[in-house]
Amino acid sequence: MNHNTVLVTGASGKLGRKTIEFLLEAGKPAAEIIATTRDVSRLSDLAEKGVIVRQADFNQPDSLAEAFAGADRVAIISTDALDPSTDRLAQHSAAVNAAKAAGAGHIVYTSLVGADGSLISFAGDHLGTEEAIKASGLSYTILRNAWYQENLLQSLPDALSHGVMMSAAGDGKLNYIAHDDCARALAAALMADDAGSKTYTLVGVHGHTIEDVAALARKASGKPLAVQHVDSETLRTTLEGFGLPPFLVDMLVSSDDNVRTGRFDVVNDDFETLTGRRPKPLETFFKENLNAF
Repeated sequence: MNHNTVLVTGASGKLGRKTIEFLLEAGKPAAEIIATTRDVSRLSDLAEKGVIVRQADFNQPDSLAEAFAGADRVAIISTDALDPSTDRLAQHSAAVNAAKAAGAGHIVYTSLVGADGSLISFAGDHLGTEEAIKASGLSYTILRNAWYQENLLQSLPDALSHGVMMSAAGDGKLNYIAHDDCARALAAALMADDAGSKTYTLVGVHGHTIEDVAALARKASGKPLAVQHVDSETLRTTLEGFGLPPFLVDMLVSSDDNVRTGRFDVVNDDFETLTGRRPKPLETFFKENLNAF
């Protein structure tokens, strides 16, 4: 191992795997990339390319010291454990502690837009992790990611089938970013040779209201789609009526609250500063996913 070795947690997930693909495309030697995951069999293709594959489980802190050994820059990708039965902040803190104990010099973390003022139900997990990273004394790059454009694939197809989507976002704007752009930014942060600490807020080209999103969906699909504007309590009651688990209802309602109050309406050039590229517009996302709509 040498000081150029980078490590990506959650490497079998979509963001982790794509980040490693971008690292390899950028010329990073496979032998200088460590990929960790709970199930190493899911990374056999990366191992065949020469990437160092190791087992790591954030719920088993004792397993992390060996997994992180030899890494200089560690990318901690936030886990997707939103169920209240799992302590996500404890998971992330264990990874931060392991990175420091293993002798890493820099942490890159995938956080949330406006984590220190967000209404999103899980924002506290991100803010707590940011604080843990800063308390570690290690230099860091915090990437505060906006909502993925791809998140729309979870709701729009069903909305289009019914011709209506319910929203408590009002006329607030959300600046979506492409999933691949977040992976590209993560790879760029790992490849950087600076030792300082920085926080980037990663957003798309410009914000969109829910009416804007509906218009883009109508254009892409050729189907009718109206927006039913409601207040937060009506949205909550409706979602609960669908039988969704409480933590998911909280996330969906708080997301609309965050949009309505302007906390997701961010426009900047952080992505371009970090990667040298322009982010993918939401319009392009719709063109690339016509079949989904």
